Amino acid sequence: MSPQLESFIRAMPKVELHVHLEGAIRPETLLRLARRNNVELPYHTVEELRQWYKFRDFPHFVEIYVKISSCLKTADDIELIAREFLAGQAEQNIQYSEPTYTAYTIFQYNGISFDDQFAALKRARMWAERELGVTMNVIVDIAREVTPEVGMVTAEQVVKHYGNGVCALGLGGYEVGHPPEKFRAAFDLVNAAGIPCILHAGETGGADSIWSALRVGRSRRIGHGVRCLEDENLVQYLREHQIPLEVCPTSNVCLNVAPTLAEHPITTLVKKGLYVTLNSDDPPMFNTTLTDEFLNCCNTFGWNQVICEKLTINALRASLLPAEDKMNLEQDFRAEFSRLHPANF
Repeated sequence: MSPQLESFIRAMPKVELHVHLEGAIRPETLLRLARRNNVELPYHTVEELRQWYKFRDFPHFVEIYVKISSCLKTADDIELIAREFLAGQAEQNIQYSEPTYTAYTIFQYNGISFDDQFAALKRARMWAERELGVTMNVIVDIAREVTPEVGMVTAEQVVKHYGNGVCALGLGGYEVGHPPEKFRAAFDLVNAAGIPCILHAGETGGADSIWSALRVGRSRRIGHGVRCLEDENLVQYLREHQIPLEVCPTSNVCLNVAPTLAEHPITTLVKKGLYVTLNSDDPPMFNTTLTDEFLNCCNTFGWNQVICEKLTINALRASLLPAEDKMNLEQDFRAEFSRLHPANF
């Protein structure tokens, strides 16, 4: 990669659609939260926690996620992690994000009311808009492992808080054994209210999982979706309807969906005319960022700034922002793209 391209990637404006708010908590912040809230962690230094964070397998990932959630004892803690997340996004010039947030888990472990949680997220968002010039809206997700009744509680909260920093109902977690059909009533409630659903599918599950996300959840985008290539009819459907895929290459490699980044199917997805966006998923757990994803893909696949711009605009257009906001941001982004690289770049 040329130094000019690297500089362009680091500086260019970005949008991120698939990143987990709790999964973006840095080890330093986790240690700080644990100490002030008297939560016992398995390790007691930042370096030890950094090693613990390293992805091993999905159960280990869930173990970390639950421990992180148990450290969030107050609404102020939630505001803190949201502020730090947005500051990290601003450092990468990610001007808009739609992080996924599992509100029920925080309520379950720590008893923080949903109203207080969303008020804390709103305070962080307003601070970031004012101080950093970046913003977000959250996708509140159902963890697949919970009961349908818990899923309905989450759906009801999404309906209640929609438009006040909440932009969609999501579905996350381990796909196998927990299909979207389990939460059909929750998706029906949210869809009937005209609120988007954004489901994870096609990472730990195959093409059938994606079909279910589309048919049962009426998912506007597909979180991951890379295993659509197992079903050519699904590929054709996704292409014809231009349903965005939130592709997270490093995450896919960690979960053994692809053996290596060089063998990741993202270039195949693009060549087949599918709607691809690039994302980081759980940055500190997978030792990545959105900027790193762009840099690594450029190094591995020989991408240039044209592809980087295209995937960025894809993400912006696939976001759940109002149409006028998207149009204005796209104009700003294109002007910034032009400013950042000379005509002969």
